[in-house]
Amino acid sequence: MKKFLALALVGMMTLAMIGCGSTPAPATEEPAAEAAVEETVEAEEATTDGQVYKVGICQLVQHPALDAATEGFKTAIIDALGADAVVFDDQNASGDAATCAVIANQFVADQDDLIFANATPALQAAVAATDSIPIVGTSVTDFATALDIADWTGKTGINVTGTSDLAPLAEQAAMIKELCPDAKTVGILYCSAEANSKYQATVIEESLKELGLEYKEYTAADTNDIALVTTTACNEVDVIYVPTDNTMASSTEIIANIVEPAGIPVIAGEEGICQGCGIGTLSISYYSLGYRAGEMAVEVLKGADPATMDIDFAKELTKKYMADRCAALNITVPADYEEIVVE
Repeated sequence: MKKFLALALVGMMTLAMIGCGSTPAPATEEPAAEAAVEETVEAEEATTDGQVYKVGICQLVQHPALDAATEGFKTAIIDALGADAVVFDDQNASGDAATCAVIANQFVADQDDLIFANATPALQAAVAATDSIPIVGTSVTDFATALDIADWTGKTGINVTGTSDLAPLAEQAAMIKELCPDAKTVGILYCSAEANSKYQATVIEESLKELGLEYKEYTAADTNDIALVTTTACNEVDVIYVPTDNTMASSTEIIANIVEPAGIPVIAGEEGICQGCGIGTLSISYYSLGYRAGEMAVEVLKGADPATMDIDFAKELTKKYMADRCAALNITVPADYEEIVVE
């Protein structure tokens, strides 16, 4: 009996040893898991060193040009840093400068890493709110005028940089002559509350004078005045010029409803206004303008000083026209114009 028990005990020990020997070693899986984690961490560090940036976006008003600029800005940052490396607080002021101030002050209270100011009132509100958080502006015609800088050098010298949507005004004046050769008087229609619109009007007047064209300014204080002012212009001029003006851009339907029955052609400062109420434009790409502003924002987030960065300008310019309005007005469009296709 003792011999039998001894043999049984030996057998059980042997089975236990065999069982232990057949158990797979977990050590072979751990290095693979660790390598995967290390690879993910290295990928994050290569992009942003693991930091997540808070970027406040203040857009003055919703219309195609500013919308495209904001889209370009966000895309540029995501392209450079990755979607997980930035949190956008996207705010629209619905055309109200006072709301821009509220938005900008909230960005400061939230301690955002950077403020994107889309249009001049948004830029002015951001500058009034902070002198320490970096600001990148776009859709600003003239930064010197917007920021009241007398000794302009191409840099702001403060916590601001960005991209200008200054249109090629001399070329746009020539376009008036090209598309409307019989016109003698040009009405310049803009919002008097927008300093950069006044700047454009002053500059283009010199070009119109050189072309032998008479001109007259028609200004609206806000959207409530646009219908009356446009009607007055239609009764007194042969063609209307609308610069890159946010108030007018958000009210193109009002303008179109007046100029089209009156048979008055409109030359626009940018494509969105042209699509809404115009016949032709020498337009910049607001998406590209915003994208370049986004690239500059990435430089700032990585340590560049906005005070020392040159304001950049649009580089893509295209002659464009609205085929239906040109046909209705019997306007002959040169071959180098590109038709605006309304989607």
